[in-house]
Amino acid sequence: MPNTKTGNARRKRAGTRQEARDDILKMATKEFADKGYAGARIDDIARRTQTTKKMIYYYFGDKEGLYRAVLERSIASIRDEEQRVHVDDLDPVNALRRVIELTFDYHERDPDFVRLMAGENILRAEHLQKSGVREELASPALSLLSEIVERGLRAGVFRQGIDAVDLHFAITSFSFFRVSNQFTFQSLFQSNPAAPGNRERLRKLLSDLVIGYVTKNPDPAQRL
Repeated sequence: MPNTKTGNARRKRAGTRQEARDDILKMATKEFADKGYAGARIDDIARRTQTTKKMIYYYFGDKEGLYRAVLERSIASIRDEEQRVHVDDLDPVNALRRVIELTFDYHERDPDFVRLMAGENILRAEHLQKSGVREELASPALSLLSEIVERGLRAGVFRQGIDAVDLHFAITSFSFFRVSNQFTFQSLFQSNPAAPGNRERLRKLLSDLVIGYVTKNPDPAQRL
């Protein structure tokens, strides 16, 4: 007969290890977002998590391994959000609009994600290039958009020649820039794109721009 107590103890230890790992990643995300890869310190992360450098190295190998895990976790988080969105019961136009709004909202809600991606771009994706899960981090976003585009083509409402990568780029770049460049944009143009008063207008602007790009005969009322 299996030893129930032993099995329960193992599950408890596994749960505790996962919780510790998750806590390290959570605190490391903030540290890397605030200070960048070069400025972040494992000592500071250890203090914030009430753990030890030795334990961090046990889970992640070294600073680069921890940073790469943070990047992967951050990108996986937005992919998870995309996979949870319900678009199957929506027509293609509204399905695409829903994905656009989700992307816009996510970047606004998670500025640490924006700062992490901006920092890694400064490093020319040096660390992300070493990730073994890049395809898994990218393909769900493109698959979702490709499926919506195919539905739109079959329904006769989307034009030919729409590339999912281009679509993802358009949606993400607008959403990203609104958060990442809000301070310089405000300094130059006296308008903060991330200000609450601009939110709904810009959210609709992004949707209308993308929908106008993909549809055969955009509604004149939607044209800018």
